[in-house]
Amino acid sequence: MASGGAAGWRDELRALLRLGGPLVAAQLATIALTATDVVMTGWLGPAPLAAGSLASALIFPFVMFNTGVVLAVGPMVAQALGGLRRRDVRRSVRQGLWVALALAALTIPLLLQAERLLIALGQEPALAALAQDYVSAAAWHIAPAMCFVALRSFLAAHGETRIVMLVTLAGVAVNALGNYALMFGHFGLPRLELFGAGISTTLTHLAMLGLLGWRTARRYRRYALLARFWRADWPRFAAILRMGAPIGLMLAAETGLFSAVALLVGWLGPDALAAHAIALQLAAIAFMVPLGLSHATTARVGLALGAGDPARMRRAAWVSLAATTVFMSTTAVLFWLAPRALIGLFLDPSNPAAAAPFALAVGYLGVAALFQLADGAQVSAASALRGMGDTAAPMAAAIAGYWLIGFPAAWALGFPAGLEGLGVWLGLALGLAASAVMLIARLAVTLARAEAAPPPA
Repeated sequence: MASGGAAGWRDELRALLRLGGPLVAAQLATIALTATDVVMTGWLGPAPLAAGSLASALIFPFVMFNTGVVLAVGPMVAQALGGLRRRDVRRSVRQGLWVALALAALTIPLLLQAERLLIALGQEPALAALAQDYVSAAAWHIAPAMCFVALRSFLAAHGETRIVMLVTLAGVAVNALGNYALMFGHFGLPRLELFGAGISTTLTHLAMLGLLGWRTARRYRRYALLARFWRADWPRFAAILRMGAPIGLMLAAETGLFSAVALLVGWLGPDALAAHAIALQLAAIAFMVPLGLSHATTARVGLALGAGDPARMRRAAWVSLAATTVFMSTTAVLFWLAPRALIGLFLDPSNPAAAAPFALAVGYLGVAALFQLADGAQVSAASALRGMGDTAAPMAAAIAGYWLIGFPAAWALGFPAGLEGLGVWLGLALGLAASAVMLIARLAVTLARAEAAPPPA
C-alpha cells in the first residue's frame, strides 16, 4: 500500500469499502426487518401505524441496552482465540447466552405493561391499547434476539459475517410472510392485525436463532458450546456484565432520544405519529450505510494504531468521514427532491385517511434531510475514536448532544414555540449536529496529538 500522497488516500478508500461492504449489507438486512413491519402496518391505516411506532419507541431502548451488554461476548471470545484458550471461548459464549436470557427475563415483564406505561407517558389510550396488542406478542422476541447476538458475536470473532447476513436476509422473508399471513388473515389464518405482527416478529427471531445455532453447532462442534450449559459460571457472567453495561448504556442513550421524540410526537395525535414513523424509518434506512462503514472504520483505525502509524490512522479516520459525507449528501438530496415518492411506499396518497399524515411526513422528511450529514458524521467520528481506544468521549458527546441539547430543544420548539412535530424534528436535528461537532473536534485533536507524539522507542 502506498504510504502517502493521493495514492495512499485512494488505497485507504478501497480498503474501507472492501471491508465495509459486507457490513453495510448486513446492516441493511437488519433494518429491512423493521422496514417490513412499518410498510405492512401502514397498509392497516394511520392509527395502527402510529400505535406500532409507539410500541417500537418503547421496545427499542430495552433491545439496544440488552444488545450492548451481550456484545461484550465478541471481544472476550476474540481475546480467548488470540490466546488459544478454547475453554474460555466456550465459557464466554455459554455465559453470554445466560446473560441474554437473564436480561430477557427482566425486560419482558416490563414490556407486557406497555399500555399502562404509554398512558402514564401521556399517550392516547386508544393508541396505547393498539400498541399493547403488538407488544403482547413481540416482547417474547427479546430472548431469541439476544441469544442471536451472542452467537453472532462468536462468529464475528472468527471472521464469519456472511452467514449472519444470509440468515438475516432469510429472516426478512420469514417476517414478511408471517406478517402477510397473520396480520391480514391469509392462508386460512385469522386476521390478527398488530397482534399478528407481534407473533410474526417473535417467530422470525426464533427461526433466525435456530438457523444460526444449527450452523454454529455444525461448524464449531469442537468447542462444545452448550456442554454443561446448566452449570453456573458466575465470574464469567459478572465479567460480561462489567464489560457490556457501559456499551449498553451508550446505545440506550443514543436510541433513547429517538424513542423520547416519538413520545413527544405522540402527544400531537395519530396522524403526526404515523408521519413520524415513516420519516424516521426512511432516515434509519439511510443511516445503515454509515453505520456499516463505521464498523470498518474502527477496525482500520485500530490496525493503524497497533502498527504505530499515526499518518495511516489519520487517513483512515478522514477517508471514512469523507465517504460518509458523500453518501449522506446523496440521501439528503433524495429526501428533498422525492419525498412524496418515498412516503408513498408506506401510505397510499389516494386514501383520504392518509392525507394528513402524508403531508406531515413530507415536512418531517425535509428536516431529516438536514440532519443526514450530522447523523453520518457523528457515527463516523465516534467509530474512529473507538478505534483509538477512546470510548468515553463518544458516550459523553451522545449524552450532551442528545439529552442536554437535542431533547430540550425538541420539546421547546415543538410545544412552547408552537412548531409541533416540525419543531420536534428540528430539535432532534440540533442534537445530532451538536454531537457531530463535539465528536469531530475531539477526533481532530486526538489525531493531532497522535501525530505530534514521539515514536515509541
